[in-house]
This record gives sequence, structure tokens and C-alpha cells, in this order.
Amino acid sequence: MIHAVTPQLLVAKWKRADLAERAACQEHFIDLCRMLGHPTPVEADPTGEWFTFERGVEKAEGGNGWADVWKRNFFGWEYKGKHKDLRAAYRQLQLYRESLDDPPLLVVCDIDRIEIHRSQSV
Repeated sequence: MIHAVTPQLLVAKWKRADLAERAACQEHFIDLCRMLGHPTPVEADPTGEWFTFERGVEKAEGGNGWADVWKRNFFGWEYKGKHKDLRAAYRQLQLYRESLDDPPLLVVCDIDRIEIHRSQSV
């Protein structure tokens, strides 16, 4: 059953939550989508071609990684656990930027905070 999410419900739910990044990030993002009236990645793009969780990437400095959420031509999104270093998340996204088709926004979140950065190439 899908429930409407208000800003008050979102804050109350996630203030109590004490989960690791992996356990929290997708549900948190889905709650944000519900609150904003936006389709979730699976609702909007069931094949994951242009909007998906866990987008595989090649890092600019070599190696592979995973962007937590990606929407082509919109954003790359990286989560970290509560009270973690969002600068590290931003640096991580910068390494993924080219492999994510150079989205205009790079978003980092630790459940309590969301920071939105313009991509350097914008």
C-alpha cells in the first residue's frame, strides 16, 4: 500500500531511523519521491535505462563504482550514513560524473541533510 508522505511524516520517520546507508538510501529516496509527487525510479523507468538505483559507473581515475540514484540529464545522487562526510560523497560523485552522462546536478545526502551541487561542466 502506498501512503502519502508529508514533510512532517518524512522528518519524523527519518529522525528516528538509525540505519546504515545501504539499509536506508532507497527507501529514503522513495519517500522523497512520494512527498514531491514524483514517480520513483521503477515507476518511471522499469528498465532502469535512464532513472535507476545503483547505476554502475566507471570512475574517472579508474575502477568501478555505483551511483546510489541516477536520472539521465538531471542528477547523480550519492548517499552516506547519518552524520557522515558529505564532501567525500561529493568527491565520489565527481569521479562518476562522466560515466553518468555528465548530469547537471550532483546531489549528496546523509538522510538528515541534502546538498545540491551544480556539475562543474554546467
